Amino acid sequence: MKPSDDDLDALLKRLHLANARRIWPKLVERAEKEEWSYRDFLALLVAEEIAQRQQTRLGRLSRWASFPFLKTIDDFDFTLQSTVRLALLGSALSPDFVTEGRCLILLGKPGRGKTHLAVALAYRAIQNGFDAFFTTAAELIDDLSAAFREGRLAEALTTYTHPATLVVDEVGYLTYGTDAANMLFHVVNERHRRKRSMIFTTNKSPAAWGKVLHDEDLAQAIVDRVLERGRLLTLDGPSMRTRHLGLDEVTPEASNHLADNLARISGIARPEFPEPPSTNCETQAPLVTKASAASSCRESSRTARRTRTLVSTARMAPPHVEGDSLLQLRQRPPPRSLLEESVMQVLRRVPASSTDDDRRALLIPLQDGAGTDAEATPHRGGNGDLALRGDTRMGKRHDAEYPGTG
Repeated sequence: MKPSDDDLDALLKRLHLANARRIWPKLVERAEKEEWSYRDFLALLVAEEIAQRQQTRLGRLSRWASFPFLKTIDDFDFTLQSTVRLALLGSALSPDFVTEGRCLILLGKPGRGKTHLAVALAYRAIQNGFDAFFTTAAELIDDLSAAFREGRLAEALTTYTHPATLVVDEVGYLTYGTDAANMLFHVVNERHRRKRSMIFTTNKSPAAWGKVLHDEDLAQAIVDRVLERGRLLTLDGPSMRTRHLGLDEVTPEASNHLADNLARISGIARPEFPEPPSTNCETQAPLVTKASAASSCRESSRTARRTRTLVSTARMAPPHVEGDSLLQLRQRPPPRSLLEESVMQVLRRVPASSTDDDRRALLIPLQDGAGTDAEATPHRGGNGDLALRGDTRMGKRHDAEYPGTG
């Protein structure tokens, strides 16, 4: 008895051959036109069904894996890497990576493609017939910590211990709770015991995981189990996110510009008189002798020191000597206290014909404000300069320090 089209459709539905049920009428017409044999028709029908199932399975497992994005190994640009090549990842792309429970730690600065590479390796595991799961270290620790407080830690662990491949992203990027090492150790230890593969991405060296996870001993145990059947790969090169800006290719001009911006942002400006750079006179003047080169260097250093001393003295000069030369500023002793400086400024404005009573009257406000122990008596020395007699609380100055005073 020859089955009808409806009977054939019902048989394919019963066998759960959804794609064969959908495409068989068109294949029959094509086979009649091209005069296919029964064997060729059956082979093509079965191949189409398997391909459709494979595509459906990849889509379902990719959604269940919770990838942040879908990337393949073909999308990764190995030309930007100097330490990682496609040949080094040959074993990680094969089914043996999963069946033998191998592990991988991808270390590098942000933007180097660690997450891209981890997703691509997990997707290859799905293509090889295994399942995978992607999570961040912060999500894993927070989820298990909450489950532990609610008394369902064993149930929550199955989410991270059951998949054939587990990707733990961003280890060390964020701060974790004090039980971070304990929660992560449960996952790593169980997967290590069952020989199930793991992939970690981090910007911290495994030696620094103890500070990140708040437990040096457990962190060492975690790294020890991961690297027993695993490897550590370091990704370098420029950041893939900011490669168009050229921030990793710093030229001398760009370095100076960046330093100016950093100084301005931090509020600390660059020094107005920077220290002169150390130079090698022998390399800059190869035609002169070593003795003359050394002499030139010493003379340049002495000139630079004298210039900095004069500039510093000029900045410290009081307002009433703005017009004096730098040499006079160096020879003049600075005032020892604010009171004496104020007194000297007042006395310099007193006419030479004024009496001692007039000068003493002008100093009364200063004496009241400073609370002197002895009466500050102004007098005029033999060289015509005004000075003080007596001691003050803010500092002592004797007549011997002013030659020529009476």
